[in-house]
Amino acid sequence: MLLIGVILLVIGLITGVAILWTIGLILAVVGAILWIMGSLGHAVAGRRHYW
Repeated sequence: MLLIGVILLVIGLITGVAILWTIGLILAVVGAILWIMGSLGHAVAGRRHYW
């Protein structure tokens, strides 16, 4: 999710499409939060690790 968010951010910045930039930003933030929670050992959506 983090990688897809970053890719959409880059595409949105290059093409100037604001909706891609916004969706990319949201996905990157959610992906980063899930990655941090998973690395700290918290169960995320019933899984011990989130990839």
